[in-house]
Amino acid sequence: MPALAVTAVAAALAVTTGRSPGGVVAVAAAVLAGQLSVGWLNDLLDADRDASVGRADKPVAVGTVSRELVATATVIAAVAAVLLSLLSGVDAALVHVVMLCSAWAYDFGVKATAFSVVPYAVSFGLLPAFVTLGGPDGRWAPAWLLAAGAVLGSAAHFANVIPDLEDDAATGVRGLPHRIGGAASAGVAAALAVITGVVLALGPPGPVTTAGLVAVPLSVVILLVGRVRGRRAGSRANFNALLVVAVVDVVLLVITGGTEL
Repeated sequence: MPALAVTAVAAALAVTTGRSPGGVVAVAAAVLAGQLSVGWLNDLLDADRDASVGRADKPVAVGTVSRELVATATVIAAVAAVLLSLLSGVDAALVHVVMLCSAWAYDFGVKATAFSVVPYAVSFGLLPAFVTLGGPDGRWAPAWLLAAGAVLGSAAHFANVIPDLEDDAATGVRGLPHRIGGAASAGVAAALAVITGVVLALGPPGPVTTAGLVAVPLSVVILLVGRVRGRRAGSRANFNALLVVAVVDVVLLVITGGTEL
């Protein structure tokens, strides 16, 4: 699901740059291949840890999919991601390779360090640049859009890890969210999600758009509702609220990004 979400965002941004349908498909295919390689590599490297905590939702861990097959698929997806990126030009391909190396580094161990958020910030932050460098103008995305991507990626890291904090801790994974705890991670994710909206609303030159004026207060309300409903034991309302706000931020990113790309 995260792979499809990131792919959809990249494709939507590609549309705003004025790319041809073929160009949009090229972007989507490259990003999807890269995301699959990252996800499959993560499942492969975490198979033993996932099995030790009984993660029945992980096919590799439970043995329904062989590790050899996943390893082969990971390599194929990684190579395909690089080759498909070249359809957007050498500069764009180099940026995508940096994004992928950052994400693979997370899988290979950065996620268990205090710097676990860095790969998310780097990879998400560079996503708009990959799209714009391969566009008709072949230029870098504006700084405010790169910053928004980095902040949104950081928020995604904290939100994504929260449900698995206990399992991760039991298997020796101690990234930044694990070190500050679940409650603090939820707060950081919420703050970063709101900051993303603010950057997207105020970043583009000219007056703040209607979308920007609506998105930020809407995000605050959603997070407050999630906080109240999340007080119940076992509730995932906080996490769900963060996901909704992330969707709001992504929609705003596409709308505001399109004004400058």
